[in-house]
Amino acid sequence: MGFSVTPWEVKGEVDYDRLIKEFGVEKINEEVLNSLKKHTKDIHFMLRRKVFFAHRDLKFILNEYEKGNKFYLYTGRAPSGPVHIGHLLPWIFTKWLQDKFDVELWFQFPDEEKFLFKDNLTFDDTEKYLQENMLDVIALGFDPKKTKFLIDTKNSNIMYKEACKVAKKITFSQVKSSFGLNEQSNIGEIFYTSMQTVPAFLPSVLKNKKIPCLIPHAVDQDPHFRLTRDILPKLGHYKPASIQCVFLPPLTGIHGKMSASDESSAIYTTDSPEVITKKINKYAFSGGQATIEEHRKKGGNPDIDVSYQWLRMFFEPDDKKLEKIYNDYKSGKLLTGELKAILIEKVTSFLKEHQKKRELAKKQVSKFLI
Repeated sequence: MGFSVTPWEVKGEVDYDRLIKEFGVEKINEEVLNSLKKHTKDIHFMLRRKVFFAHRDLKFILNEYEKGNKFYLYTGRAPSGPVHIGHLLPWIFTKWLQDKFDVELWFQFPDEEKFLFKDNLTFDDTEKYLQENMLDVIALGFDPKKTKFLIDTKNSNIMYKEACKVAKKITFSQVKSSFGLNEQSNIGEIFYTSMQTVPAFLPSVLKNKKIPCLIPHAVDQDPHFRLTRDILPKLGHYKPASIQCVFLPPLTGIHGKMSASDESSAIYTTDSPEVITKKINKYAFSGGQATIEEHRKKGGNPDIDVSYQWLRMFFEPDDKKLEKIYNDYKSGKLLTGELKAILIEKVTSFLKEHQKKRELAKKQVSKFLI
């Protein structure tokens, strides 16, 4: 079955092994995990379970770190809608990296990106979503002393000149082949990747020394950073390293990625317990059998069950508990409704805390702004 993965659209059943070959990233193996473990002491469950599955130049980052040349982290969010659970997945892992390595994070809010790529989105919309999205990032507990929010339209004074240096090294044909753009694409779309490149070297410019950069991100953003890696050595900077995660599946099935514009596919960080319960019960794709009797007899398929996959990728960090859920569901001992109930309890509990922290974040925003 065919699939396509671009920074703006994911279609079909994604074959991650094929994607590794097509994108030219490296699979995260035991050697890489052991190198990480030397510094982190433990391995995040998202690494153990191959939610973060591929990388570029992670060994370089760790070698530099061992020499005393600390890296910084760069990730981001284009404010074009509400934040959903899928957005949080790479940010939670980024927070773990910040804590374990005690490093800075530059979090980019490219508030012009979706304005350029979506016909119906205004700057008034992106400003509203920016204010909301910042609260979700802060609520995850990033260290305000080590975390900087880089907002493209508000911080253009330190970004634009560097973006122009990048743009001068990128040809139209490179952008077309990397992103599938064409002669009908507006010139803002063609220029945009230059802005997304800037955080991968901006701290090096501001501090006037070469600082390694590690970018945790969902794999669909890789085309931006492939171009970035081609360009930055020409400007005298390190190639950024990256670590890629798979997509948290939409509620409606295990293929593709969650969409903020489709309420049936996503749970938003602001959803109430009632809405969470309704969405999971109504929409979460089941790997169970048609009847209880059949399920008890044949068992369910956790590998295609969205509730199980959400627990595996996000909501159940305990390996033993997860294994029991897997075996009980596969044997038929655990019913689909019971599996959904486990997920509902986990999501509700997580978001209850997150929403409290989100409220407190309203008074903290200024600490993160440049």
